Amino acid sequence: MGSSALTIASPAFADGDTIPDQYTCRGANSSPPLVITGTPAGTACLALIMHDPDAPGGDFLHWSLWNIGPGLGSLPAGTVPDGALQGKNDFGTTRYGGPCPPSGTHRYIFMLFALDAILDLPDGASKYQLLRTIDDHTVAQATLTGLCSANRIKQSG
Repeated sequence: MGSSALTIASPAFADGDTIPDQYTCRGANSSPPLVITGTPAGTACLALIMHDPDAPGGDFLHWSLWNIGPGLGSLPAGTVPDGALQGKNDFGTTRYGGPCPPSGTHRYIFMLFALDAILDLPDGASKYQLLRTIDDHTVAQATLTGLCSANRIKQSG
């Protein structure tokens, strides 16, 4: 089989579709299951960023992970791979923070990076530290976009 492009997908939602409630602040607020294929030969590790470019205050980081083993083919819902580190998100925590838009429909973009080096960043590093470091080491990139609408988040009653 020939080389294939790096991809990220989820069995929970198709690219461009609505993220199920269980992966938002309305549900269990756990990360969705992810499937990774086409990791290039020579990849030292993977990094993952989930962000909301439609947030009222500007781009909002919901989750970041790095030093994910390059052989990882799937990431079960609500898990962090052994050896991976998480950065501080814009909620001020070092974990996944699910979609919770205040109004309208927002895009939540999962960006996967294949990197040529293990990243020398501490657990809880900022998104700026991570992005600067990723920029120097990216050999391939893939995205998955999910949607979430505020009218689905509002509490009933």
